[in-house]
Amino acid sequence: MSKKRDYYEVLGVSRNASQDEIKKAYRRLAVKYHPDKNPGNPQAEELFKELGEAYEVLSDPEKRAAYDRFGHEAFRVGGRGHSRTWSEFHDPFEIFRDVFGSGNIFEQFFGSTSFETGGRQRGNDLRYDLEITLEEAASGTEKEIEIQKYETCEECGGTGAEKGSRIVTCPMCRGKGQVVTSRGFFQVAQTCPNCRGAGEVIDRPCRACNGEGRRERLSRVRLRIPPGIDTGARLRSAGAGDAGRKGGPPGDLYVVIHVKEHKIFDRDGQDLHCKVPIPFTTAALGGEIRVPALTGLVNLKIPAGTQSGSVFRIKGQGMPVFQSNQRGDLYVRVEVEVPTQLNSEQRRKLEEFAELCCENNSPIHKSFYERLRDFFTGT
Repeated sequence: MSKKRDYYEVLGVSRNASQDEIKKAYRRLAVKYHPDKNPGNPQAEELFKELGEAYEVLSDPEKRAAYDRFGHEAFRVGGRGHSRTWSEFHDPFEIFRDVFGSGNIFEQFFGSTSFETGGRQRGNDLRYDLEITLEEAASGTEKEIEIQKYETCEECGGTGAEKGSRIVTCPMCRGKGQVVTSRGFFQVAQTCPNCRGAGEVIDRPCRACNGEGRRERLSRVRLRIPPGIDTGARLRSAGAGDAGRKGGPPGDLYVVIHVKEHKIFDRDGQDLHCKVPIPFTTAALGGEIRVPALTGLVNLKIPAGTQSGSVFRIKGQGMPVFQSNQRGDLYVRVEVEVPTQLNSEQRRKLEEFAELCCENNSPIHKSFYERLRDFFTGT
């Protein structure tokens, strides 16, 4: 599980940084953490993705304004339960190419676009919004979800080629991986759309996947939900995203957690809050009541003279703290119930009780009328 970092913190710039400063910061860090510069380092890959996401937002004036106002909530995708939504952010490699360009500018850093060698391309990351109950968030659980995604083609094994086919030079770019177009006095070099920069193509593409090396199918993914998880937390399932094009590596699946509202408890971080009605006799005389907790009913002592709205703390009956043996607390707010229907005998007894009471038995009542008297007399 991971919590999103502040985008300005990710890029190491201030909140009033200029667009030029943001771009320079991204260029410096993206080169440092690019997966081709850090082979076999999953932490560097995660930082590279995080940089792309931060730059995509902060480099766009409208997205940046929304982020400054609402934070990460500005880009939260709707849709709950078992409905799938696509990631709202683009492929970090595409963002990198947009910033650095292709060809010589790109290759001065990495020598070649290895993530697209031979037309291979990493699969997209996917997002799935999963709703769970408060009880499941407290105890942890396992869930199996269904997502529609690209999986490796079984017919060609992901190569995108029919059996016996050959790899030949791309006829559009003649092996250069780029095509040059003229726009007035200028010439613009772009990645070849036929071979996607590889310079080579397959003479007989796989008929089952049309040479893509992958096919869209309904897939099941099993997830372990850790105890103490909260709304907004993201779980990453490495390699469970879209299969890569022509045998490229798969993307990742990010599952965003949403904890349902509970009928009894309100959650505040790792603490729980609830309201419990008590008879006015218990409030006056004191006693012990049973109150709900996630683990079952627990005892709570009510001291004599308890007022409606009093809050009692029960230690260790809240939510578990993530990756810890500690738990939050349960806060119980009692609401004193006054009987709405009295028979003649009950009414007579209460009237006798009222006659026996004096002002010393009702300090709040006494204090209020003393202040009221002082108000009208000006003292």
